[in-house]
Amino acid sequence: MSESTQQSRWLGFDLGGTKMLAQVYDGDNKALGRARKKTKGTSDAKAGLERIAETIELACEDGEVDPKELSGIGIGCPGPVDMESGTLLDPPNLAWNRVPVRKYLEDRFKCPVAVLNDVDAGVYGEYRYGAARNATCVIGVFPGTGIGGGCIYRGEVLRGGSASCMEIGHIQVMPNGPICGCGHRGCLEAVASRLAIAASAAKAAYRGQAPGLAKAAGTDLGSIRSSALAASIDADDEIVKQIIKEAARQIGIAVAGLVHVLSPDVVVLGGGLVEAMPDLFTEHVAKAARKRVMPVYEDSFKVVPAALGDDAAVLGGAAWVQHVLKQNESQAEEKS
Repeated sequence: MSESTQQSRWLGFDLGGTKMLAQVYDGDNKALGRARKKTKGTSDAKAGLERIAETIELACEDGEVDPKELSGIGIGCPGPVDMESGTLLDPPNLAWNRVPVRKYLEDRFKCPVAVLNDVDAGVYGEYRYGAARNATCVIGVFPGTGIGGGCIYRGEVLRGGSASCMEIGHIQVMPNGPICGCGHRGCLEAVASRLAIAASAAKAAYRGQAPGLAKAAGTDLGSIRSSALAASIDADDEIVKQIIKEAARQIGIAVAGLVHVLSPDVVVLGGGLVEAMPDLFTEHVAKAARKRVMPVYEDSFKVVPAALGDDAAVLGGAAWVQHVLKQNESQAEEKS
């Protein structure tokens, strides 16, 4: 590795519906600095971009890195992204629309910026360094505030003609189901995201059916986090366990459809819910998926929990911008 590569500084950023996380890496992907802020409260895109920039600056400060030294920024954003222009299009869980993320950050930090979907970033991190290392085709499903999906096929992010794809959270699984954040009814994330699980669990706690959850978090939706749901199961709240198993079953049904379309060798489940209950989720997603695929596909894929935790998307974002810049250099050399 050249001296200039060793001295390079890369920043990965994970923009989620509830939190944002930035991490600075050196040329060997060693973490140098980290910063986290809440996304909540940034209903206006301009304020959101400013908060993103502040979080990047805090991560640089934490790692004793001058922001001017950054070689590139890779940022994962929730919802569809135009990867060519670096624009966040219409995130269902943020009240933003057509946000020029790349232009803003390149103007602010004077370095190349690559924008991709947040789960694509997480799955790319798992493909390069985690649970799906070197897989031919890996699908990622990350239930959180919503449910994000991503796919890496032969080392590249699978994308559509005009935007990122793999919006698994918006596959309709219940035609007359609850209204989703995207405005349609019965989407997967409307029935199986952490938010949907927490809403059902809160009702159970209110009715006195989940005393463990009532004690740990009450019935306030904002307090029922993944850790509280896991504690509820540990306290023998059987109804909460059943709610989570049903959510995992719905995710498995959606995964089965994707197996028929893409034939992945690995399906990675990530996010806070899976981190808190990895065995429960992987078992029931895999069971539901295998039950619904054609016999030839039953043993063709494995379902595994993500290995990198919170670092998946930030590490994936930092790795992706390096990959994009290397590709651009190769294309420029071919043309010269």
